[in-house]
Amino acid sequence: MNADEWDEIRRLHRQGSPIKHIAVQLGMSRNTVRRALTLDQPPADHRSRRGSVVDPVDSAIRELIADNPDIAIAEIARRIQWTKSRTTLARRVTSIRGELSTGEPHDNPVDTVSAVPSIPVYGTSFVGRRTELLELRRLLGDHRLVTITGPGGMGKTRLAIHAAGEYRRAFPDGVRVIELAALRSPDLLTQTVVDGLALANRDMHASPTENTIIEYLRTRRMLLILDNCEHLLDECAQLVSVLLRSTTELRIITTSREILSVPDEFVFPLSPLPTVNGTESPSPARGTGSAVELFVNRAAAVLSKFELTEENRDAVMRVCDRLDGLPLAIELACARLPVLSVHELADRLDHRLNLLTTGNRTGPQRHRSLQATMDWSYELCTREQQLLWSRVSVFAGGFDLGTAEEVCSDADVPADTVLDGISALVGKSIVHREEGGTHVRFRMLESIREYGNSKLTAMEMDTLTLRHLRWCTRLVTTTADNWFSADQRAGSEKLRRNHANIRSALHAALLDSSNDEEVQMAADMVSRAWFLWSCGFSVREHRMWLNRILERETAPTATRGRMLVNLGLVQTLQGDRESAESALTEAGAVNLTAEDAITGAFTADVMGLKAFFAGDFGEAESRLTASLEMYDATPDREDLAHTLRIHLGMLYCFTDETARAADLFETVNQRAIAVGESWLRSYAVYGLGLVALMNADFEAALRLGSDSLRLRRDFDDVVGTTLVTDLLGWAEAEAGSAERSAVLLGAASSMWESFGMQLYGSSHWIEQRARFEKQARKDLGEDRFEECHTRGAAMSVSEITGFVLGESVPSGDPAQPGTRPDDLLSPREQEVAAHVAAGMTNKEIAAKLVLSPRTVEGHVEHILEKLGMSRRHEIAAAFAHAERGTPG
Repeated sequence: MNADEWDEIRRLHRQGSPIKHIAVQLGMSRNTVRRALTLDQPPADHRSRRGSVVDPVDSAIRELIADNPDIAIAEIARRIQWTKSRTTLARRVTSIRGELSTGEPHDNPVDTVSAVPSIPVYGTSFVGRRTELLELRRLLGDHRLVTITGPGGMGKTRLAIHAAGEYRRAFPDGVRVIELAALRSPDLLTQTVVDGLALANRDMHASPTENTIIEYLRTRRMLLILDNCEHLLDECAQLVSVLLRSTTELRIITTSREILSVPDEFVFPLSPLPTVNGTESPSPARGTGSAVELFVNRAAAVLSKFELTEENRDAVMRVCDRLDGLPLAIELACARLPVLSVHELADRLDHRLNLLTTGNRTGPQRHRSLQATMDWSYELCTREQQLLWSRVSVFAGGFDLGTAEEVCSDADVPADTVLDGISALVGKSIVHREEGGTHVRFRMLESIREYGNSKLTAMEMDTLTLRHLRWCTRLVTTTADNWFSADQRAGSEKLRRNHANIRSALHAALLDSSNDEEVQMAADMVSRAWFLWSCGFSVREHRMWLNRILERETAPTATRGRMLVNLGLVQTLQGDRESAESALTEAGAVNLTAEDAITGAFTADVMGLKAFFAGDFGEAESRLTASLEMYDATPDREDLAHTLRIHLGMLYCFTDETARAADLFETVNQRAIAVGESWLRSYAVYGLGLVALMNADFEAALRLGSDSLRLRRDFDDVVGTTLVTDLLGWAEAEAGSAERSAVLLGAASSMWESFGMQLYGSSHWIEQRARFEKQARKDLGEDRFEECHTRGAAMSVSEITGFVLGESVPSGDPAQPGTRPDDLLSPREQEVAAHVAAGMTNKEIAAKLVLSPRTVEGHVEHILEKLGMSRRHEIAAAFAHAERGTPG
């Protein structure tokens, strides 16, 4: 028990808390609490008093200090060959220095006042953030300064305060929390810290200086928390730097919306609370994350009978999602529950800033409403930063620097200042930086984005929306014009990254019924990029946008013709041939007026594809060959011409003309290789695999199918991935891998249902699958087949790709019967797994293999994933089975 704990015990007891409650709250025994209540003064530090281990070297310490009053503790320890507690030595050195300077026994160079500041106590329980608390504890062991960053309302202060309570026993000289939010004068920072440390200044006529603080903290093993530093950044940075240079055992946590940018600072960004955690349980709380847990906790405080049920679970999760998992916003939302049901609250959150205006009247002013929290951050920005904040709110789902420079700059915010502006907003936790591969993007929480948006005038909003739409249109059309080229992957990735922006631009374009220019740009986007469903958009969403824009763009123009044929293609891929017939017929009629050669060829292609899926092979061949002749006459759309060859090649596979099919597929393959294209090449390689399957070369079919899947993994093409997965399932059945066949068939069946009918609703395709599926069922038996089929149906696209390419066993699934662990692991992973199986810890393994503990931790995670396990002890069991020669 230290002085802080003694003071806290007595304070809680004065407030009426029973001994049992105090013991639980402070994490100590009841006897310790009882002993504290019998003492009139804080207990003396027994470690540096009677019979202290420092006594034998006391005279030596005095001589060293007399010779050199500024000698460091570390140097004293070296001179006297000290091997015991550094804190104990530091305390004695401080005491001796005080005696030598005043001639009297003295513990500290600065007097303390009698009332030691206590850690703030909240009336509500702390929810979630267990992972962050553990990480913060680890960071404080490695770093003397940790800055918790994040936007207003994220819970930075609450985390820091709770950490102070949890960690206080690790700091024998106590924990001090100094709140700076209400401080407006930088000149008062030193005085505020002195007051927070409960120091009494000897000279009552002079203001305290940094030296006052330094002398008190110089050798103390203490945790100092400076809360809300963002509006005093320069002053806090200066003070923290001085304290770190002048002390030996001090640890500092700062909370700020902007980092201090001082040496030795470790930045700990705080993320929103998760709404789901991915776990399952039989209760209504299954799979819910700490955001939902917080909502339930605060809702119960407002409505005593509130609990999470099957009836309100989805509404609660919707509220937490809409509020970005922002703790303050969730608490403010719960304050509305006396007059709104959870479902009504969820429905009203479209205007969350106006709704969340009631909060804790005893809390800081900036936390009493979400609006006030945003105002606090806004006021700390320069005028140019405020403008940029409001302008980047036009982006949905993130943006990059170049996009911001193009869309948001003008005379008030020149393009060459956007970099510094975004950097400042990142530093203030208004904009978040995200890095993926070679790209850096920026994102705003939805509540912060909405606040910035509210600062725009109607005219500013219209201007920005139009510029954003034009940027999205250029992005989509440029990608479409360069689709069959080496730029394809980069273009596809840009479309995927900007899916939300494109969606937002399309939505905005259709809002104003009088603006034909905006509708025309939207039409260009969805008609030129006929492959949009492979770049982040789903097949269903692409169809939706085509239908919506066609309702607006009714003139019989070439653009409408292109949209109609694109719609027909999407409907055909979904197996909706009746709707496709209507769209394609109208496309043909429109093209009689528009006379667009490319649209005419594309229409013939899709009509041929539809006939092929319907089983009318004669009409299909006629339409497809006619389309090929049209494309040959207009060679500037190589992407569509090669798409036609893929369709014609698939037809020839089903008419037993595999040689003709192979020639078409190889033509596309070789041309794609020559120009560096990947997406259509993946279809061509799939086609060659289909030819191999039809020719009963099942090993070649498996190899080519895997190659196709590898080529398309950089695209969000569920249609093509599903088609390849089915092919692999067929080939595995004939190659004797019935279990893999069942898994693949299950995965393919599930993916088909996600966007349309099984195998395009085509009877001859379905008959092919049934033949191979029958073989797998026969080899496995019904029960085992269904088990594997169900397992595959539960896989994600990334999991099935990893399964096919042998990169991992899907998480949570056991390795296949008969598979040895060594067969799935790399040599280094085998080595680590053997040590785990022997019962060694990550730290012990790291020491033995001369690796860092973090590296070992990564290896263990990969081992568990590959073996389909979740606990370390399962690795030992798997290796034990393997040694006995039995499947794990």
